[in-house]
Amino acid sequence: MDPKRAGQWLLAVIYLAFVSLGLPDGTFGVAWPAMYPELGLPLGLGGSITSVVTLLSGASGFCSGWILARVSPGPVVFASGLLTGGALLSLVWAPGYAAVLAAAVPLGFGAGAVDAALNGYVARHYRGRHMNWLHACWGVGATCGPLLMGQAIAGAGGWRGGYALLGALQLGLALLIAATLRLWSRVPERHDLQDTPGGGRAPALGADSAAGRLSPVLFALYAALEASVGLWTASLLILGRGFSPAAAAVATAVFYGAITGGRVLAGYGVERWGNRRTVRWGAALAVAGLPLLALPAGPALAMLGLACAGLGFAPIYPGLMQEVPRRFAATAAQTVIGRQTGAAYFGVALLPAAAGGLAQNALALLPWAVFAGALLLWLGIRQLDRMTPAE
Repeated sequence: MDPKRAGQWLLAVIYLAFVSLGLPDGTFGVAWPAMYPELGLPLGLGGSITSVVTLLSGASGFCSGWILARVSPGPVVFASGLLTGGALLSLVWAPGYAAVLAAAVPLGFGAGAVDAALNGYVARHYRGRHMNWLHACWGVGATCGPLLMGQAIAGAGGWRGGYALLGALQLGLALLIAATLRLWSRVPERHDLQDTPGGGRAPALGADSAAGRLSPVLFALYAALEASVGLWTASLLILGRGFSPAAAAVATAVFYGAITGGRVLAGYGVERWGNRRTVRWGAALAVAGLPLLALPAGPALAMLGLACAGLGFAPIYPGLMQEVPRRFAATAAQTVIGRQTGAAYFGVALLPAAAGGLAQNALALLPWAVFAGALLLWLGIRQLDRMTPAE
């Protein structure tokens, strides 16, 4: 098979892999209300399980640079699919807390490794539009996973049947990855990674440079902001504004829908405007939209603010990820990508919990805190661009 056709076939598989990566996200929250009484566990124990998965995903992301320097991405993605698929299937027979916690270990390690491996491979081998569409595919999976689990719980299979379906889908993807392992080495790297646009030397910054340390911090901040908005918007609107639960649910869906749709649109715009400009504009739009959420107004203004925030957030993660090979030396790029992936998981695991303390004591200040974080993110992105000039 010629390299062009190999790249097209493999890209379709990678898209499916990112849909699969998103499938388990959010399903535990849907399954837990049915799981904890059947397993005889307290309701609050669900938080510790999700924390274990997220923290182990972060640790796996940080280690991925070392792993991928020794093993090519295809086998890593295949092994990760086996880990996550096996973990999800093990939940079908879980008798109690110890078994659920044991399943969280391979689920976390597998998710972090495949995330870093796929992001690194797409950044080096495909154009910016595909990175945005890749993360839009994650949104499709994250949307479909809870729906599939909800259908299983409503039917005869229950939550165990839901995990059986999700595990089978993950293992099916692993088999598809195994069937395409020969294609991973046939896709050439992007020709524009060897030199800067101005014809200068290739980037030489290392993973431990100032820019290499700033980049994971920005990912942790971005992921924490996105998770905080998704986690606390409904509480803010219901408890602080008197919205109905249905209206608050629609508002939260608007935010996530704007992120997914924004990444599809950014895939077209990034070819015209470039990753850096698209990311800066996105961060600026989020900064402009979040004050609308903070204002004590009706649903329309809150949803407009959430739509702006979601559209603004959309290109940031994929755009920053895609730029790594243009900012850092080839020997450092995968290490930086792994650290960014791990930092994003740690941001999701730790900072939204801190936002919960603010929500408990000063709920009205929460959107202003997110606004301040978004402003800091925008300034940090501008600083990173100055530290790694494009020309």
